[in-house]
Amino acid sequence: MPRTALVVDDEPQIRALLAAYLERDGFVVREAGTGAEALRQAGLDPVPDVVLLDIGLPDLDGVEVLRLLRRERDLPVVMVSARTEEGDVLVGLAAGADDYITKPFRPREVAARVAAVLRRANPPVEDPAPDAADREVLRFPALTIDRARREVLRDGSPCLLSALQFELLWTLAEHPGRVFTREQIVQRVWGHDHVGDERVVDVHVRSLRRALDDDASAPEVVGTVRGVGYKFLPRPVGGSR
Repeated sequence: MPRTALVVDDEPQIRALLAAYLERDGFVVREAGTGAEALRQAGLDPVPDVVLLDIGLPDLDGVEVLRLLRRERDLPVVMVSARTEEGDVLVGLAAGADDYITKPFRPREVAARVAAVLRRANPPVEDPAPDAADREVLRFPALTIDRARREVLRDGSPCLLSALQFELLWTLAEHPGRVFTREQIVQRVWGHDHVGDERVVDVHVRSLRRALDDDASAPEVVGTVRGVGYKFLPRPVGGSR
């Protein structure tokens, strides 16, 4: 069954350009010129496999559209915007975007970034060999991470993580205590072909911490190593920080 992409932009020529490249890659493309239409289209069957979302829409701000989408379902979303200020990029990523591309863009770059987002959202499913089953589950005193089921339990309660948040957590948790630089995290989670600011890692670490309820009242899971990067801290339940 062909994949479906929803392209949201108030400029018909931009929608047509993106649609042409996505269709060349085998996507069935639906289009929306407003935030309201984007929300309606996102609820139709088949549900889009990926959404390309502009920020500057005539009715709703694209970031608000993204937040509303996230309330309903975990769709891969790539922001495509003329807003190039660092603050705009970080706001879009903090709202839950999987990637952020600024205009003007190279259409082939957009297609490549969409493919990378979909690889993260839909990793290949393989039946592990019996002796490899345990390697698909990481167990810590307060946290269980099941890669095959894409599930995370904290103190026995499920955590709702996006595909990108899951990959970020898994990357760190596979090597407890090891410090990863931002560059290493980008290469492992976003891929070697990622083009963008490494501070995207900081934004998604903050969102991961919120998803894990990793605050002052709970044992910390993702620790910051100032000036270097991040590491996984397998704190015990009720442990000190």
